[in-house]
Amino acid sequence: MIRNPVVAGQFYPGSANQLNSMIARMVDEGVAKEDAVGLVLPHAGYIYSGPVAGATISRIKVKDTYIIIGPNHTGSGQSFSIMTEGVWRTPLGNVEIDSELGKSILAMSDYLEEDDVAHEREHSIEVQLPFLQYFKPGVRFVPIILGYTGRPVYQEIGRGIARAVKESNKEVAIIASSDMTHYESQQSANRKDKQAIEAILELDGDELLRRVQKLDISMCGCAPTISLISAARDLGARETELVKYQTSGDTTGDYRSVVGYAGIIIKAVAMSPLVKLAKETVEAFVKEGKTLQPGELTPEMSEKAGVFVSIHKFAELRGCIGTFEPTTPNVAEETIANAINSATRDPRFPPVAPGELEDLNYKVDVLTNPEAVESEEQLDPKKYGVIVEAGMRRGLLLPDLEGVDSAEQQIDICRQKAGIRPSEQVKLYRFEVMRYQ
Repeated sequence: MIRNPVVAGQFYPGSANQLNSMIARMVDEGVAKEDAVGLVLPHAGYIYSGPVAGATISRIKVKDTYIIIGPNHTGSGQSFSIMTEGVWRTPLGNVEIDSELGKSILAMSDYLEEDDVAHEREHSIEVQLPFLQYFKPGVRFVPIILGYTGRPVYQEIGRGIARAVKESNKEVAIIASSDMTHYESQQSANRKDKQAIEAILELDGDELLRRVQKLDISMCGCAPTISLISAARDLGARETELVKYQTSGDTTGDYRSVVGYAGIIIKAVAMSPLVKLAKETVEAFVKEGKTLQPGELTPEMSEKAGVFVSIHKFAELRGCIGTFEPTTPNVAEETIANAINSATRDPRFPPVAPGELEDLNYKVDVLTNPEAVESEEQLDPKKYGVIVEAGMRRGLLLPDLEGVDSAEQQIDICRQKAGIRPSEQVKLYRFEVMRYQ
């Protein structure tokens, strides 16, 4: 099948020369490139959203294939539609669908259906292609259109995409095509879009959907973005960056009724060996009841030290247990023991369930030997963790925690943890951590 352009000459120029010239003015050829797992890009007319799309695409290393997930504006076709064969035309030439990857994604999903009707008049994917062609003639892609349903479906589609990408061994990036708030004042759009963007930057699809519904944010690509977040997390994404945000009012000068546009990059970060060990430990124990044994020790694993393992589910703490001082021969074994304890024995939380594993992030803090201090003036909540001791009771707090901004707060929290009354005399100790995440 050949899919001809439907918004050429409307959303972007219909001639190759004019289109190339327009894109050239919107991109930055000299900016440093980063390896991206995914992107959120707008899909309006280029005069409005092109500067955001151009600035964002300029920042990423070119991939051979892109999976583009767009919303269904027309209501046509199947609710969750993928094309696995064919060619899409733009004024810059033909773009071939990556059939092998597309068919793998289709096989991995319980919801996607082979369908070209949903794509015939839909612009949200088409407008992304010329930007990709500009940077890589001969680029290939897989088009996916999502209708409206519940969050679990979007997440399942994202996980299927991630599995297919992993098995393909190809250089692939995923694009969620979405504009933000539609036809509200500049002030309202900025306020609402800030809330949605924060959730995306936290890679929290649940929170994104909650905010979109609670605040009535008319973000047309919420579903594609949730699928992107789900896929990106499974592919190792840990960092995000808002490259550019603006509204149509920045083009027209009319701020009474605007549409918002955001360009966001989602990046993968190499997982440290200690964090990988904590992750694999929890997964093996929760799935199989198996306790891992450390393999070859890296330098950071071979020392003896106290270790804390923190587990977060999205942005919320899901478990944190550790040892003040070493109880095993090395940091690797200390990490294994405390990872299991954090996942299954933190009294504040129920044990981690198998269905949660893919939503968890891990942090490993390796402690230096505590040193006694005379007063809280020798403490710094960003640099030092604190131990407060009264007799056999000890409370510990790690450094650089959100919401803890003073040594006094650190000490109060440690007292509460250890059951030490405010009137009791205490000994203070400080320590530093090497933090792996």
